[in-house]
Amino acid sequence: MTELLDALSASARAAARPQRFGQVTQMVGMSIEVVGIPAAIGECLVLLPSQRRVYAEVVALRDERVVCLALGETNGIRVGTKVTSLGGPLPVRVGPKLLGRVLDGLGRPIDGGPAMTGADVSVAGTPPHPLRRGLVNEQLPLGVRVLDGLIPCGKGQRLGIFAGSGVGKSSLMSMIARGTAADVTVVALIGERGREVAEFIERDLGPEGLARSIVVVATSDAPAVMRIRAAFTATRIAEWFRDEGNDVVLMMDSVTRFAMAQREVGLAAGEPPATRGYPPSVFGLLPRLLERAGLGERGSITGLYTVLVEGDDMNEPIADTARSILDGHIQLSRALAESNHFPSVDVLGSISRVAPAVATPEQLVAGGDVRELLAAWRDSKDLIEIDAYVAGTNPVVDRALLVKPAIDAYCKQSMNERSDLSAAREGLSALVSTVGGGA
Repeated sequence: MTELLDALSASARAAARPQRFGQVTQMVGMSIEVVGIPAAIGECLVLLPSQRRVYAEVVALRDERVVCLALGETNGIRVGTKVTSLGGPLPVRVGPKLLGRVLDGLGRPIDGGPAMTGADVSVAGTPPHPLRRGLVNEQLPLGVRVLDGLIPCGKGQRLGIFAGSGVGKSSLMSMIARGTAADVTVVALIGERGREVAEFIERDLGPEGLARSIVVVATSDAPAVMRIRAAFTATRIAEWFRDEGNDVVLMMDSVTRFAMAQREVGLAAGEPPATRGYPPSVFGLLPRLLERAGLGERGSITGLYTVLVEGDDMNEPIADTARSILDGHIQLSRALAESNHFPSVDVLGSISRVAPAVATPEQLVAGGDVRELLAAWRDSKDLIEIDAYVAGTNPVVDRALLVKPAIDAYCKQSMNERSDLSAAREGLSALVSTVGGGA
């Protein structure tokens, strides 16, 4: 009874508190300038054009004005539009009832289901303490044979999937969503085509996959702030499930479009463009997002982040920065995709930095042997294709010629096939044992 009275009293005090209003003075491009509201960076403002509410986030301060970017459509906003403040960032709702739901960038359901119940928390989380993080020492099966065997992913690791457009990033992600052994899957679709959202949910996830997943969506036509917010909303939801003791897989497609959204925000706020037009804030925001995944004191978040590289340049600024932060990378090859080799994983261009800690000794030896054979075949490919290579010249190349078809068959997997971890390890050992010992 006392708690109820306290709650009613707090509600009454909030209702009686004077509400302060500001007004819009200028709108140029994406940025909206407001006076009369002493707001802080990250605070949520509510713009009140006729008959509706538009949320906006404060991104810059100029003299006595605040600069904000709208989280929705700006139609109807004019000079003099009334503005008020929520007093802090817009919260996100978390709880077990989120499982099986599809949300927008603010964490609101867009699947036509019932209203969500749970606790409201700030979207701003903190990474696990560097000295209290658990050690990544257990492999997490992803259900994709080439990854489980040759690029093992540890529970709590952060892996990047790097590729150009149309090479199979989303397809690989959907295979992992169906095949992973994690308790909960959180999928963030950032800047994706609207058509792909329903396809991913119905065709790739399916009812069984969706039942243990939460999908957060901000399509390419959403405002830049909404796309940024969606990435942090998905991460905050994953953190809540991790703190409840669950093993969570957080899949984000894509980090590049997140960075592009921050480029729009930074330039609108007046930042100077730097490398390839990206302002400095982009390179400060990426680690703030990516470092929040990992092992916590109870559960874990295994982060899988796709990176869309411009012009297939694996060293462009966003790819290079993401690779330096993450614990490994999976590189997809356009040449493999064009030759109908799916998933189009370039084994030699991919690496898992935690492989020595999570893979078995036999798996490491066999994986290293396969890499040596692939490297030998790649270096002699031109001679082999023109029939200029003479058998017996190089014993490693001789072995590579014998085992290359079997390696290709091992690395291929259909979209609907799910691989078992033990079978992936046994198949890897069988590859190199068929033609003798190590290279």
